[in-house]
Amino acid sequence: MMLPLATEIGNPTVNIAIFALFVVATLAIVIRASRNNRTAADYYAGGRSFTGPQNGIAIAGDYLSAASFLGIAGAIALNGYDGFLYSIGFLVAWLVALLLVAELIRNTGRFTMADVLSFRLKQRPVRMAAAISTLVVSFFYLLAQMAGAGGLVALLLGISGRAGQSVVIAVVGLLMVTYVLVGGMKGTTWVQIVKAVLLVIGAGIMTLWVLAKYAFNLSDLLGAAVDKSPAGEKLLNPGLQYGATGISKLDFISLALALVLGTAGLPHVLMRFYTVPSSKEARRSVSWAIWIIGIFYLFTLVLGYGAAALVGPDAIRAAPGKANSAAPLLAYELGGELLLGVISAVAFATILAVVAGLTITASASFAHDIYGQVIKKGQVSGDGEVRVARITVLVIGVVAIIGGIFANGQNIAFLVALAFAVAASANLPTILYSLFWRRFNTRGALWSIYGGLASSIILIAFSPVVSGKVDAKTGASLSMITDTSIDFHWFPLDNPGIVSIPLAFVLGIVGTLTSKEGTNIDKFAEMEVRSLTGAGAEKAVRH
Repeated sequence: MMLPLATEIGNPTVNIAIFALFVVATLAIVIRASRNNRTAADYYAGGRSFTGPQNGIAIAGDYLSAASFLGIAGAIALNGYDGFLYSIGFLVAWLVALLLVAELIRNTGRFTMADVLSFRLKQRPVRMAAAISTLVVSFFYLLAQMAGAGGLVALLLGISGRAGQSVVIAVVGLLMVTYVLVGGMKGTTWVQIVKAVLLVIGAGIMTLWVLAKYAFNLSDLLGAAVDKSPAGEKLLNPGLQYGATGISKLDFISLALALVLGTAGLPHVLMRFYTVPSSKEARRSVSWAIWIIGIFYLFTLVLGYGAAALVGPDAIRAAPGKANSAAPLLAYELGGELLLGVISAVAFATILAVVAGLTITASASFAHDIYGQVIKKGQVSGDGEVRVARITVLVIGVVAIIGGIFANGQNIAFLVALAFAVAASANLPTILYSLFWRRFNTRGALWSIYGGLASSIILIAFSPVVSGKVDAKTGASLSMITDTSIDFHWFPLDNPGIVSIPLAFVLGIVGTLTSKEGTNIDKFAEMEVRSLTGAGAEKAVRH
């Protein structure tokens, strides 16, 4: 099948019909789930009523974002081996989260990451710092999802202008706000479960279809990808994206650090562990999630090289969504208009589910931590917190839409990697120190959070990601600021993790050792027992 021009792919009527069917179905699920939203625990944590398997599927739905499906498939199609490193990094990262923080976080907190960080430290300053960090990480992640939505729907509806794509991003933002306002965590969780099932089934069907075209011989598929790609054999070897220079090798190490350590600091993933009733169910949910996530990332290898072989890198780069269009273009090549519509609806579902999860996490953090504990000093009802959380959702929706319009056109796997870098820098050191270091105190927490947050954001702002990166062949800008005459970058790496993550760990140590604040031995002992055994956790979360 010859691929038509990128702006004429598929049938817009079919695509819109499938999209509308999905939106109506998920809204019905959200409205049904919302009938049981009576308390703060219902709104923030789904009433802790989900089983381990259900939560495991929802975690996979939360974790397998648009970056996992659209961004990685495009990265592999264009950069081969180096693109697959995203898949490896995201998967290994989940194991780090499992081994170091998942169950401990669930046993110690109630609704948010700040519950854990402030357990044995001064409540107000630590909660404020943790909430700010949560909001910033959520914003970076939202940027990626919104950018993916713009590129995806532009491809399907033949929208090539930036104004049209901006309208698409605004519609996604409005749907996101509706899901969260109406359904809370219960509605969001069910959307994530439905989306995860659809995504794995859809990706699995495409994977088998691609392999069937090459008689289930992976070598033949890789050979076809090499023949179609201008990079040739380099597509199968490391170094196509990272490795040409010393700086690019450092960039890869920085990216790997961010991916592997970032998940354990992602607030919207950590918050999922509060939706189960017990430690046992938390462990079961992790087991389910790992299997689903692991299988999916194996699919991305076939999908990426399949897109390179059947669509070709040149056609992918010419599409409105560029690298993010690889999976939909592959679907069109395999099954025509219908498969394209279905797979794109699944990708759209992926974006909606993840942005809903991010939004409820950010709104819960503001309402529960900043409003409830810092401003009101704990003297506020659960209903009062939830009311503020709903108002916050509207504000986050507006900010996400504006940011998504600005980030439109960027590779979303890469944008998510930046969110991982901020999470690994600002959150992970403080989480680990809080759980495992007896001496750790408030100053150490504040220095680590604010230091990691500030350093990662400053380095991103003055990196080639924002300005100064130019394609050597075409002279076109590869940065967020597309005007090539504007260049204020001085940090040479795209990802700040190699600097900001170690710096945050060091600041946590220095801040702790230079503070005269004593250690609350009893509180640390209580936290240690609760985090390791779950004793007292069930009683605490009921209040």
